[in-house]
Amino acid sequence: MSQNYHRMIAAALGISERQTERTLELLNDGTTIPFISRYRKEVTGGLDEVQIEAIRTQYEKLNETAKRKETILNTIQEQGKLTPELRARIEETWDNTALEDIYLPYKPKRKTRAEAARQKGLEPLATLLMLQREPHPEKQAARYVKEDVKDVDDALKGARDIIAEHVSEDEQARNNVRNSFAHHGILTAKVVKGKEEEAAKYRDYFDCSEPLKRCSSHRLLAIRRAEAEGLLKVSISPDDEECLEHLKRRFVRSNNACGQQVMEAVQDAYKRLLKPSIETEFATQSKERADEEAIDVFAANLRQLLLASPLGQKRVMGIDPGFRTGCKVVCLDAQGNLLHNENIYPHPPVNKPKEAFAKIQQMLESYKIDAVAIGNGTASRETEDFLKRQTFNREVRIFIVSEQGASIYSASKIAREEFPEYDVTVRGAVSIGRRLMDPLAELVKIDPKSIGVGQYQHDVDQTKLKKSLDQTVENCVNLVGVNLNTASSHLLTYISGLGPQLAQNIINYRAEHGAFTSRKELMKVPRMGAKAFEQCAGFMRIPEAKNPLDNTAVHPESYCIVEQMAKDLGCNVAELIADKELRMKINPERYISPTVGMLTLKDILQELEKPGRDPRKPIEIFEFDKHVHTINDLREGMELPGIVNNITNFGAFVDIGIKENGLIHLSQLAERFISDPNEVVSIHQTLRVKVLSIDMDRKRIQLTLKGVQQQ
Repeated sequence: MSQNYHRMIAAALGISERQTERTLELLNDGTTIPFISRYRKEVTGGLDEVQIEAIRTQYEKLNETAKRKETILNTIQEQGKLTPELRARIEETWDNTALEDIYLPYKPKRKTRAEAARQKGLEPLATLLMLQREPHPEKQAARYVKEDVKDVDDALKGARDIIAEHVSEDEQARNNVRNSFAHHGILTAKVVKGKEEEAAKYRDYFDCSEPLKRCSSHRLLAIRRAEAEGLLKVSISPDDEECLEHLKRRFVRSNNACGQQVMEAVQDAYKRLLKPSIETEFATQSKERADEEAIDVFAANLRQLLLASPLGQKRVMGIDPGFRTGCKVVCLDAQGNLLHNENIYPHPPVNKPKEAFAKIQQMLESYKIDAVAIGNGTASRETEDFLKRQTFNREVRIFIVSEQGASIYSASKIAREEFPEYDVTVRGAVSIGRRLMDPLAELVKIDPKSIGVGQYQHDVDQTKLKKSLDQTVENCVNLVGVNLNTASSHLLTYISGLGPQLAQNIINYRAEHGAFTSRKELMKVPRMGAKAFEQCAGFMRIPEAKNPLDNTAVHPESYCIVEQMAKDLGCNVAELIADKELRMKINPERYISPTVGMLTLKDILQELEKPGRDPRKPIEIFEFDKHVHTINDLREGMELPGIVNNITNFGAFVDIGIKENGLIHLSQLAERFISDPNEVVSIHQTLRVKVLSIDMDRKRIQLTLKGVQQQ
């Protein structure tokens, strides 16, 4: 592995070369990011998963650049134009833009105007004009009038085409134009004539113009989406006069007739070749930056959603509410298994509230239900109000649960395999109930793009988006850990070191041999090698295991350390975990070794203090304002309870219990200046908001946190 890689990555990320080198060694050995960040802190110097992912991304980019350099070198070599100096320049260049600029004069092209002029033998004339010493270029041009060259004007035009291409391929010229785009580039959008009505939702961009460097990612993605739909014409322009002045100073060195010809060629080069080329470059770069920001926002939101508070293993009733088709009700046991399902019709048009109440009462008793989960779609508030008006024989807590993506799950292959004999409505209600019990275990079954916490997720680079979201899911699953004896194959797939095949093998082994009694037993699973076991074991939990460490995040490779601690204190491991006073006597420095340092020992002691601790917060009951059911019930200045259900880089969207979400703009999130909404709010956070304005035509609600007392 090139030492240059370590140096370049370390410099780019502000991480030491030693940390970078050792992290890359682990990654290249097939070790997963969650495992490295949790169990190899001594090796990496305590890098977290975000830093490790950044190292991997930089490494992949450098590898791609290295491959591109190889292609460029081979292409120029085949042309017989690869000098030692040129080779050295290419090998030393790691900036992709600079690399392409070096390559441009040698890059095989489709037939250009300049190439056609060369084939007519006009290159010597172009060289003559570029010297700008000849007082009568027309006389020289006359010598080239023959065959394909019709007249003097045709000869001069061909020579100018060659000069124009030379100007457009000149590195300094390109960098001058690039600098102008970077500092003075203006993004302009105009609605396509006749498309005003069709483009109504983009009306904010019908005639807009702003500096590209100040255009926020969400605005840029919206503009580019409208452009892709054929509704807006979009361009990026620099300061044309400044660009031409730079080019003129570089190439026009005489005031004579030759200088005039070169000036014409420079103007043509700028308008026809240079400007469009650099505009494309900036359009691509700005889109990539906007994509990265949007993907980061999506990943941050997804992480918060996946780590939402779980109710835990309770008996739950899941309700998928509806009016005409009724409410689909399911009863689940504490493991999420379906016990019963039926329909109730408490709302119009069927309107059978008494019968619905009787059925709910019977189900609550028969299945000893602890909590009710109501999907937050159509008829959600009405169903919640209906249940809260009733007096039941047993105490049950009522929760509103996001059903975003539930319909995707209910029609999926996973749902069909889980419930082959039930239709999509039953599967959807089961998903709602299970989301209350364990959001993470249920949401991993759904494509993250369908969960509804993104920003322009269909407009960004889909490969990069998938990679980022998959890594986010993997990090979250491993942070929480899974119960080895209840986890689904889909949840197990995301565990470090496993994949679909090994996850299914674990399920098959469990079905054949019964519950796992120890982590060691994992080694009996077909195709579970030592490496896979090392990677996955620490993230598996076995609550009923004989060895209490099997239900903690302590890795089996460190069991001997805990056993030695217990032995030194004259007790067993179970007693050590149970007795805080015993743990207080441990001096971690006694257990430092060449492979185990203080970072790992601190993790072990923290885990012994709260074995199997779930990092997610406890769940809270939340209620919307009883008097607000539609946008018509809102008034400016009104204060309401709400739940944050999406965060973008321009603000946060809040569910206030009606069909339309309200937006708290970035400027309304705090009295102080903030640049990132995540400084103030998080997904599923409950808060009080004030209504700033209501746009009934566009169904838009502006909210604020300013001056609102939070409970």
